[in-house]
Amino acid sequence: MPSIVTLAALVAGWQFYVTSSGVRPQVLPSPLRVVEQGWAHRGEIATHAAATFQVTVIGFAVSLSAAWVLAVIVDFSPWLRRALVPLFVASQTLPIVAIAPLMIIWFGFGLLPKILVVALVTFFPMAIGLIEGFAAADRDAGALLRSMGASRVQEFRYVRLPSAMPRFFTSLRIAITYAVVGAVFAEYVGASAGLGIYMSLQKNSFRTDLVLAAVVVTALLSIALYLATFAVERLVAPWARTENRSRRD
Repeated sequence: MPSIVTLAALVAGWQFYVTSSGVRPQVLPSPLRVVEQGWAHRGEIATHAAATFQVTVIGFAVSLSAAWVLAVIVDFSPWLRRALVPLFVASQTLPIVAIAPLMIIWFGFGLLPKILVVALVTFFPMAIGLIEGFAAADRDAGALLRSMGASRVQEFRYVRLPSAMPRFFTSLRIAITYAVVGAVFAEYVGASAGLGIYMSLQKNSFRTDLVLAAVVVTALLSIALYLATFAVERLVAPWARTENRSRRD
């Protein structure tokens, strides 16, 4: 409720400023105009939003799969942990502003370069969240299982994997918001469809109201995917929410 009240106050202040100052819509349209024009062009915006959603989901799925595979491999091999984790960190020093245009140059304007940009942007938080989650497992519980004759795989399944879920879903929520931003930016650099290219075209036409309408849709898409992670967490690892809540308390 406080967030809703704050947002409503900001929108009301925005509307009051535009109405009282007489600023041109090309510079700063009113929230009412943004809503009206966004609704009037809803079909076109929805088409581009669907393209962005497709890139986001596919790129995030690729990143999620790679993060799980590499995190599990690293957990079973301390040597690989020392070898790969610094490389994961170094990958985050590469600016997306520089990487996205290179992907377009190397792979063209199709789906592949945008998927790769999303995967690169979202891989690090999930991989590190899983690696640290596995490493934070209760050592006494692991030792108890080993004393009872459990294998390394059984220890991973019954101790390390469940203990990593709270950190994993925290990193998942961070990564999913990055995914939408990465997809939009990749489209902004070069694409035939998507909210990024739509914003670029409307900017060039001085349709600031439609640019902001696309921004609102992008924000709503990010929020929807963010909230979806809670539903997935409730189904896959219901104990993770309880553990996260106890840490906050």
